[in-house]
Amino acid sequence: MHGVGDVRFFDRIARLYDFVMPPAERERLLDGLARADRPVDHVLDVGGGSGRAAMALETGDRQVTVVDISRGMLSRARGRGLSCVQADARRLPVASESVDAVTIVDALHHMPTQRTVLGDVARVLAPGGVLVVREFDPETLLGRATEFAEKQFGMGSLFTGPDDLARALERAGLDTQVLDRGFGYTVVGVKQENN
Repeated sequence: MHGVGDVRFFDRIARLYDFVMPPAERERLLDGLARADRPVDHVLDVGGGSGRAAMALETGDRQVTVVDISRGMLSRARGRGLSCVQADARRLPVASESVDAVTIVDALHHMPTQRTVLGDVARVLAPGGVLVVREFDPETLLGRATEFAEKQFGMGSLFTGPDDLARALERAGLDTQVLDRGFGYTVVGVKQENN
């Protein structure tokens, strides 16, 4: 195992990561952010690593902060001029109800105690704010291959299908919707006023 969230693995491969991973799917992420019931000016990209999702989302009007536990990956994100915070996703160093949106792109499966992560994300979201999760479905052929490959690399990955993830977001108190399905899928959850 590589430690909490496979951090040692990502520290070691940080310089190569962007050469092997495709760019984040900007349109899918923007579709998810559009589900917010408030303007999206401040986004936390949790488990954002080298900043590939943040780069797809940042505009002159929108501030995106990459949050990751891997120093190596954050070094890459900082090199791209992105705002970064080194932190554990289970204890985000952000005030309650202070952000408009959170994205977790291709990273939730690396986070131990995902229920704790989702609970803390719900805490930091402002009412009307949205969580957008892009993940790999372990029930697809490519998903099973990805799960197998990560186990061979000694990762502690915990993959979840879209319906199970939607239920987990609901348990965290978010109104949830599966936006798309397939090898890569998107689930969103919106924090309501009374949460």
